[in-house]
Amino acid sequence: MNAEVVALGAEMVVGAVATFLAILLWSRTRDVAWMLIVTGTVVYYSTLVFEALAILGTVDLDAVMIGTVSVGRVVIAVAPMTFFAIAFAVMLARKVT
Repeated sequence: MNAEVVALGAEMVVGAVATFLAILLWSRTRDVAWMLIVTGTVVYYSTLVFEALAILGTVDLDAVMIGTVSVGRVVIAVAPMTFFAIAFAVMLARKVT
């Protein structure tokens, strides 16, 4: 078995648990920062799904290229951390004021 496939499968199992728990938390909180963290977790899991679909050949993440850079892969790489960064900025803004 390919080590990349096994690692992605394990990451998907753990990510599914984290996403499930994040969705449960989402229904119990209305705090903007926590909702952004939950959104980042859900987006992270969706990136894992897209990577798995790309490995299976169902989705082409390299369909849109700017020069030699794949736009799909860049978006997948930065989307979850963008939500986490915004959430941390909201938390910091609350503590400063």
